[in-house]
Amino acid sequence: MPKTKKLLKIKVDTGIDKRTVVSGIAEFFEPEQIVGRQVCVLVNLAARKIKGIESQGMILMAEDSDGRLDFVAPGTRIKPGSQIR
Repeated sequence: MPKTKKLLKIKVDTGIDKRTVVSGIAEFFEPEQIVGRQVCVLVNLAARKIKGIESQGMILMAEDSDGRLDFVAPGTRIKPGSQIR
């Protein structure tokens, strides 16, 4: 996203629809590292404007003791829209 070093604007196929999610992960991932990855997304949140872009969900991340982020993701490829239980 322009004028920020922390935010990425990500298009996500939720299996229900395609959404835009703004996430503060740009310090940890380049956009090319994310393309094609399966991630867990919270979709039942109210949309929220971040830097003028409507974010329609939240990507679940894990943070280690050093502050490093990584995606919470399925261990094998699953169908988009599968639920977290």
